[in-house]
Amino acid sequence: MQPGETPPAASATDHLVPGGGGPQWVFNPEYQRLVELWNDVLPMLEELTKVLDKPYAKARSRDVWDAPVADRHVQDMGEWRKRLEAYRSAVLAAISEKAAETPRWIPAGRSAVPSLLPR
Repeated sequence: MQPGETPPAASATDHLVPGGGGPQWVFNPEYQRLVELWNDVLPMLEELTKVLDKPYAKARSRDVWDAPVADRHVQDMGEWRKRLEAYRSAVLAAISEKAAETPRWIPAGRSAVPSLLPR
């Protein structure tokens, strides 16, 4: 939930609801879980990138290793970096897509996750 965020405003049809009060809204715990997951995963992925970037930069320098085999290792590390970036993008995109499908606010008393069982 963002600072200052409020639940959906009352609609014109709320007076039709028995009791006349309209639904009470709560922040969706499933959406909050996705936000927390993003906040947990992003620093880990950034740390993995930094850990791989440091040896890659050193391996590219001829001051560290000047041999034909060094080029092969630099190419391998470059491939690992590409794979890590693809993995990072896939993980963050999956979280974003799920968050886009998940309502931020739900009526109080309702399940945040739709039931998979037939009624």
